[in-house]
Amino acid sequence: MQRHLRALRHLSSRTSNAGRRPVTAGRIATAAGAMLIMVGGLMFGPAGIAHAEGSASNVNVTGTLDKNGTFRVDQQITFSGSAPGNVSQTFETSETLVGNRSREFELSKISVTADGKQLSPQIKTDGDLETVSFDPAGAKSATLSYTVTGAVVNESGTPALQWRVLQGLSMPVDKFDAKINIPGAFSYVRCTSGPPNATTPCTSASAGVSNTPTFTDGPRGPGEVVAIDIGFPAGVVAINEKIDEHWTVARAFSAKPLPLGIALGLLVLGGIGLLVAHRRIGRDSQPTNEIHKPAEFVPVAEGQAEFRIVGDIRPGHVGTVVDERVDPIDITASLLDLAVRGHVLITELPRQSTYARADWRLTRAAEGEAPDDLRPFERELLEAVAPQGESVLVSELGTRVHQDAVAGVQSALYDEMVANGWFQRRPDATRNTWTRAALAGLVVAVVITALLAIFTEFGLVGITLILLALGLMFIGQEMPARTAQGSALLAGLGALRSDLLTTPTDRMPAGRELSELSEVLPYAVVLGGADRWLDGIVAADDDDDPDPEDLSWYHGPSDWQLSDLPHSLQNFVTTVNGTLFSR
Repeated sequence: MQRHLRALRHLSSRTSNAGRRPVTAGRIATAAGAMLIMVGGLMFGPAGIAHAEGSASNVNVTGTLDKNGTFRVDQQITFSGSAPGNVSQTFETSETLVGNRSREFELSKISVTADGKQLSPQIKTDGDLETVSFDPAGAKSATLSYTVTGAVVNESGTPALQWRVLQGLSMPVDKFDAKINIPGAFSYVRCTSGPPNATTPCTSASAGVSNTPTFTDGPRGPGEVVAIDIGFPAGVVAINEKIDEHWTVARAFSAKPLPLGIALGLLVLGGIGLLVAHRRIGRDSQPTNEIHKPAEFVPVAEGQAEFRIVGDIRPGHVGTVVDERVDPIDITASLLDLAVRGHVLITELPRQSTYARADWRLTRAAEGEAPDDLRPFERELLEAVAPQGESVLVSELGTRVHQDAVAGVQSALYDEMVANGWFQRRPDATRNTWTRAALAGLVVAVVITALLAIFTEFGLVGITLILLALGLMFIGQEMPARTAQGSALLAGLGALRSDLLTTPTDRMPAGRELSELSEVLPYAVVLGGADRWLDGIVAADDDDDPDPEDLSWYHGPSDWQLSDLPHSLQNFVTTVNGTLFSR
């Protein structure tokens, strides 16, 4: 092109230089002719070269739409000049829709003829693209035939044929025309052309004659499309579109009205069901007898009262009846009660250094020296922490006392809950039954949730099932139900707790202050108010002398005083709990 422009400038300078050389009519004509030839070469030369390399002078499509929605297409390609060595056409078999969906098309019965001769095309599928390639072998025209399923879509409740009758062709097209045979009356015809997804109208789209819409367009470049859209009244042709829902988290756990409504309804009904189950199964029976406190402060003189146990109810019983569990504090309070009753002596050992760890020796009373009043769980506890004839250090309990022994104490205490008539069934067994049911429900709910999330939009329903299973696990811990006798005892324990929190600690019988206050202490440990009763023991010390053996059940080092008891006992309880239950 630069060469042509330089020639034009050169020619112009020669024609304008009249002073040096006369201009004649012949020279002007010659120059004008040269300019026309060069301009013509610029305008038509490249196109002529591309045309010769292989293009389609005409693409004619004849389509037939059956009443069942099947669309059969015959596409005749007439080549300009010699046919190219290879022709390919790529079809998009998937159309992306809003809402993580796609419309899928299926091509079948693909065949190619060239000048009437049957060819063997190569068909390649790559994801959502299906490419048909063939060698026309020098033919003047070739016909590509195929059948497409899924092109009749649901357009606002009525069928519409939507298909790119020209798409993905590997060569430019000078002229395009299409004729579509349809099974009945149509509502509208539309046509767009250009690059994929273009909205430019085709050259023409008309009704044609005898229900045969026709379309024309061109020229079109390689890969450009001509898309037709023919609408029909309901019932004229069957809708056969195939919509694929693509998996996403938003789709799997859709908040659409239907899945959300089902999930919320199920959550409400399930929650009500859990509450009803707890009220009917896990509710305590109402006490039928008169409520009595298991222990009380009985006046014995003016301004004096002693602590008396009514019945055979021990601190371990008290704690288990209150919260339906054998907690570490119940075991430790039982050990303190055994010491107060003379079955075991707790001796705090001198520290080896200022910052050394505190330790205690547990010495069991010799046979015959302690009262014969042990309950089965107390006997199990003594055998575990202080076997007969031995002295055991608290620091050694971790290696001497196995978890089976601790579990045996807890099991024996649960058995006594039933034996004494306070629970109809062991609380731990009741909790275990409901926990197993909840775990089974949780596994099923997780599986259902996974299936719903993978295959449907109802993942929220599965989440609701998981929440209900977790709710059952929580409610199951509250399912142990007290009998009428157990409820009466619980009410009495509430009254006793009030006494422990309000009764003055300085009104014990004279001379028996330490023993009476000591009897109260294990019950105060499980019900509350232990600090004030420890302070009462400290206040009962009327001198500044060391008190290593003033208490019958707790001895300290030689310089130990009763004022050290709160700190010593707190350390003892914490250490025993940690040693027995933190493994």
